[in-house]
This record gives sequence, structure tokens and C-alpha cells, in this order.
Amino acid sequence: MRVECKLLETGRTAPPPFPFDAPSHSNNGMTSEPIERLVNAEGLPTHYSQIVRHFWAPLANDIARRAQQEKPLIVGINGAQGSGKTTLCQFMEILLAERGLRAITLALDDLYLTRSERDRLATEVHPLFATRGVPGTHAPGLGMAIIDAVRKGVSFDMPRFDKIRDDREPERRRIDGPVDVLLFEGWCVGAHPQADEELLEPANPLESEEDPEGIWRSVANLWLRGEYRTLFNRLDMLVMLKVDDFAAVLANRRRQEERLYAAPGADRTRMMDDAALLRFCRHYERLTLHMLEDLPRRADHLFAIDRAQAPVALPASLKA
Repeated sequence: MRVECKLLETGRTAPPPFPFDAPSHSNNGMTSEPIERLVNAEGLPTHYSQIVRHFWAPLANDIARRAQQEKPLIVGINGAQGSGKTTLCQFMEILLAERGLRAITLALDDLYLTRSERDRLATEVHPLFATRGVPGTHAPGLGMAIIDAVRKGVSFDMPRFDKIRDDREPERRRIDGPVDVLLFEGWCVGAHPQADEELLEPANPLESEEDPEGIWRSVANLWLRGEYRTLFNRLDMLVMLKVDDFAAVLANRRRQEERLYAAPGADRTRMMDDAALLRFCRHYERLTLHMLEDLPRRADHLFAIDRAQAPVALPASLKA
């Protein structure tokens, strides 16, 4: 089945001057206490506060300027697995609070379908949909309902997904409105679909061996053209954390797995070994490589991320 769907390009205008650019440090030049506490709580290197000051603070300034023009503001944060999206959003919430704005983070991961829903999808459509990740394994409608609630300034319930259990948590977190900035982070947030001809050849052994007819990747692409496009079109701006290549994704995902199972009470016998991790990441490879080529020209701000998961340079879009 072929679906024709023209992607809408959103014209963006420069925001008006913001009345103040709040620093990410106190009057004595030191980093603010909330920033220092988060650096320590996350076990980040001590120099990470300098990364916050030199890279994330300018981004917060731009978001704050735009929020003066349009509030609430929906900010998409795109980045491959382990690129630092969650960490960025944690600091961004603090930085925006210092600028008088209430920011809340919505993770695309928390929109995953339940395990039973994915199992049914695997039975009825294709077995590879049992594994969370690609378009089709989320509930875009749930994300749109949250964005609608933020736009209206009303309270809403935030879903949560447990990656160790590989299932959605039964209880949700209540968020009271209004919210000034919604940070919507996820590995494929803002992604555009591939052309039909790009789907013909398998991207890796997983696709050649388990999706030889291209059904799984074609259906995922159809979802990206449909409900996901509708969801991503609601973004007011897009930030991309761009890693070098897929090898960087594998290395970052290994670190992420180690951190995940280092948590108290985690059963390390369930942690993926290298072979299982490679198979898991191959579900993401096709779209990841496509986004590394396609999204840099679409993002409002593009941060190159090095192998240490740190930004390389301040984007030209944020330089005075």
C-alpha cells in the first residue's frame, strides 16, 4: 500500500529581543547551586557545569526569548540513543526556571505502547514490532493530548515507561497547569519519513534476515508519514544533538545500559550482552542514519556531540 503525504514546512521568524539573559551562575560568578546539585546527583564530571554555562545556557536564553513571543512553547529535542537528551532536559528545566519559566519534559520513551499492545502488533503486523523503538511502537495520540493540554494551560497526567520491565507504568504523574515550555525529547522526535525507494534495500542483517520483504520498515515509515508527522508538526522549534555515526550510538547505548542496571534493585542478569545490544540497536539503525543526513538542515539549533557525550562547539545559530 502506498500513502502519499506531503510534509509541511513551518516557516520560522526570529524572536524579538528578550528583556534579560539570565546567567547560569550566581552573582559571584560561580555556577548556581541547583546546577551544581544536579551535576553531583547525576554523577557527572565536575567540569560539566562549564558545559552548562557555555552551551546549555545560551540555548536556554534563546528558548526564553521565543517563549516571550509564543507561550506555551513546544521544544523538540532530537538525538540518537545515549546522546544526552535526558541530561540536557534536566538542566534546561533549571535554567529556564532561573529565567522565570516553568518547563516540563515529555519523553518519547514514555509514550511507548504497553508490552501487550506491542505483542499484539507483532502478531497482527510483523514480529519485529514486539521490540520498542521504531514508529508504530508509540502512542502518538497520547503525546498530542499532552501537547493540547499544555496549549490550553490545563492539568494533565504524564505517562511513565519502565525500561527494565519493558512496560508502561500503571500510575501516571500529575502535572498541574499552566506550563510555559514543554521539552519533548526522543530519539526520533522531528523525524521525516524516507522515500519509498530508500526502503528497498535492507540497512543491516536484522532487516535482511527478519524483514526480507520490507514489511516492517515500510509500515514503520507509513506511521512516520501519518500520526507521527501530525505529532511532530506541533513543535515550535527543534534542537538536534548529532553524534558522529552509528558506532557512537552503540557505544553510548552500552553506557546507558550500564547506568540503567546500576540502579538499586536492578537485576543485572537481565542486562543485554554485546550481541543482544547490537540486535536491539539495529532496530533503530535505519532511521538513525536517515536522521543524521536529513535533520541537520531542518533543526533550529544543531549541536555536534563528541564520543564523551559533550557538545563540540556552540552552534552558529546561538552566537551573538
